[in-house]
Amino acid sequence: MTAVEELTSTESLDEPLYHVVLLNDDDHTYGYILEMLGKLFFYPAAEAMRHAVAIDTTGRSIVMTCPKPEAEFARDQIHGFGRDPRVPACKGSMSAVVEPAR
Repeated sequence: MTAVEELTSTESLDEPLYHVVLLNDDDHTYGYILEMLGKLFFYPAAEAMRHAVAIDTTGRSIVMTCPKPEAEFARDQIHGFGRDPRVPACKGSMSAVVEPAR
């Protein structure tokens, strides 16, 4: 899976696209982000690290762009990934939002 998924021939070119945006917080480590992006989105370590740095420095990173149903599914996968075991005070998953791709 890539950060920007291409539409297949069965999908309408007019179908609006949505970004899945991973949001920064203080409860998750770089290791957690690398692990999550690798497991959920099959990102190689270097690409996952670029997202982790962007999240840390800008507060957010677009991890996927696709039609709305797939974006909502990806967001839900992020929300269901679980807590970061490296941070004892961590209570749950990272946050992500779905936003229209303009």
